[in-house]
Amino acid sequence: MTGNPRNGRPYRRLVDWLRAQRLPCWLCGREIGYDLDARHPLSFTLDHEQPLSRGGQLLDKANARPAHRRCNSARGNHTAPPRPGPRQPQLRW
Repeated sequence: MTGNPRNGRPYRRLVDWLRAQRLPCWLCGREIGYDLDARHPLSFTLDHEQPLSRGGQLLDKANARPAHRRCNSARGNHTAPPRPGPRQPQLRW
């Protein structure tokens, strides 16, 4: 029986490569707390643009995107495109 491929060295290298770029969340456009605890909702997670459950490749750099943990969880396995650009500031009345 094989182990979880997300615990393997190739997957960790992909996560480290993406983390080193310090890009904003591809779903909401806001900065990611790269130094936050992994359980924090605004911490970094690797998201797959084409979900694995819909045929996306686990180790494909072209399929890897940085996301907040909460944005990644909220998206689930949907293939909806991200919102364009950074999120607009809310108006105060």
